[in-house]
Amino acid sequence: MTYFVLFLGLCFVLGGLAVASNPSPYYGVVGLVLASVAGCGWLLSLGVSFVSLVLFMVYLGGMLVVFVYSVSLAADPFPEAWGDWRVVGYSLGLV
Repeated sequence: MTYFVLFLGLCFVLGGLAVASNPSPYYGVVGLVLASVAGCGWLLSLGVSFVSLVLFMVYLGGMLVVFVYSVSLAADPFPEAWGDWRVVGYSLGLV
């Protein structure tokens, strides 16, 4: 169980890093969903399942609305992905 909680913590940190380091909202939302699922799984392992479910529904519902809004404003035909050199530089700078 300890390894599982540490794995969820690592996924939460990596998801936050993916959101913060990627300038494209298309790929940043993947990190957002990963961080949200890992954080709610962490709360679930603590035994607060109702809080975890409500947090998951409210957080993802609100953030996906913001994602759709930002995608409509930043209609980029060739978005930057995690493999681009600028994004790798952002990630290394954040680490």
